[in-house]
Order: sequence, then structure tokens, then C-alpha cells
Amino acid sequence: MAFRSRRENLRSILSGGTCVHPGSVYDAISIRIAEDLGFPLGMFGGSVASLAVLGDPDITLITLTELCEQMRRMSRASTLPVLVDADHGYGNALNVRRTVQELETAGAAGLTIEDTLLPAAFGEAKTQLISLEEGVGKMKAALSGRSDPSLVIMGRTGAASITSIEDAVRRAKAYEATGVDALFFTGIKSRAELEAIAVATRLPIVLGGAPEDLSALDYLASQRVRIALQGHAPIAAATQAVHDTLKALREGTSPKALQGLASAELTNRVMREAETKARSAEFLGLKK
Repeated sequence: MAFRSRRENLRSILSGGTCVHPGSVYDAISIRIAEDLGFPLGMFGGSVASLAVLGDPDITLITLTELCEQMRRMSRASTLPVLVDADHGYGNALNVRRTVQELETAGAAGLTIEDTLLPAAFGEAKTQLISLEEGVGKMKAALSGRSDPSLVIMGRTGAASITSIEDAVRRAKAYEATGVDALFFTGIKSRAELEAIAVATRLPIVLGGAPEDLSALDYLASQRVRIALQGHAPIAAATQAVHDTLKALREGTSPKALQGLASAELTNRVMREAETKARSAEFLGLKK
């Protein structure tokens, strides 16, 4: 398969002995920059997907089709392996199976399926979880939907901050038993909580956001954490830059006087101008 090497690269990270930070990516430009800078992995979060595609908050308004189309655009633009936040799988266990099929086709190296109740229930302001039994069913369905065995499927839970660390451990052990490839946790607050999870489970661990106490990569690696997210600063930085540039133009600043713009060299590198010129010379007979 064309995407197998990307998935094998992600599996190498999970089977290795170190912990890495992924680059937060959300479109063709961001993934190429992350690749050029040497990130070993891209992370396509649900919140950045919603912002990049819809301009909406992360409240499960984006559809599976929209998520996959954005992943497909990134797959075309770069060979960087990407881990996709597939939220709750866009429905019940049967929808989860379809979600896996579509993201596999779109070129994802791996994906996470979580046990959060999404969309939010009527009249409930607090985040809720689905039952353990339904969560197990979703993990089994995700594995059933995989046709490329190299595609990485991760079971994800936020129970540590929603119910308890004991519930997080219980759910992690149950998801591990289904055969998923890794366990993804959000809401871990301390080293004691992480260590409780590491002792109770066997699979590689991924952390989605953690306090400063859980930032040392060597320590995380010793607890079997192989991927530690750092949030989604790139899209925040891009939003601020676009805002400031448009504001300056609106207020009468000359385009030539604008500050902080990408150089022609950087822009040409990101859009692979040299490669396009080489193809134009070979296929269209144009001079380089």
C-alpha cells in the first residue's frame, strides 16, 4: 500500500524506547512545514480540524467526510505519518467501523477512538462518558474496520478527569484486551496517576496534554509514554498572524511595509516550487 511506510514509521515510534512530540498539523502547508522541520509525526486534532474546516469550536459539528477530506489533502502534500483524532467515531460502533475505513483510505497512519459521549447530551453541561461496554464495542468495531494491518488504532479515554483514575485504568485494561495498538489518555494530572496507568497496562501510551510535572521526555519514556502532545499552538499562531496582517491592511498599511511575512524562499520551499519546475521541464518541455 502507498501509505504503509507511514504507518510502519508510527509503529516504530510506538515500539521504540523514547518519547516524541508530534507536530500539530491541519492543512497542506502546516504538514509540509512540520515535515521539513524534522518532526517524526503529525497530529491532526479534532479541535484544529473543526477550526480549519468550519471555523467552529470543538463541539462535534465537523462530519466524517470533512475530516477525511482534510486528511486526504495532507496525505497528498506530505509523507509525514499523521495520527488523527477521530473523536467518538461519529456515532455508534458501526459508525466507528466506517470511520476507520474512511480514514485508512484517506492516508492516516493512525487514529484514536474515544469513549466520550459526543455530541453532548441534552441538558448536560459536564462531559460524560459512554459505558465501558459500549466503549469496548467501539474498539472491537474499529479493529474490524481495518483492512491494512499496519494502520494504528488507539483506544482513548478521558476518564481520569471525568470520573476517576481508577475508572481510567479499568477502561484502559478493557480496551487493551480488545487488541488495540496503543492507549491514549487525556486528563492525567500527576506522575502518580501516570505511574498507576503504566503499572496496570502493557501497551504504548500516548498523552494528550499534561501538566508541567509530566513534561520531561526521559521520565515519560520510562513510563512507556511514546507520544506526548504539546497542544495546537501552530494554528493559534497562524490565526494571530492572519488577523494582524489583515488588520494592518485594513488600517492602511502598505503591503510592502508589512512585517513577519514568509520569505519567497520559504514560500517556494513549502509549495515545492523546484519539484514543480522540474516536472514542467520534463513533461511540458519548459525551461527550468
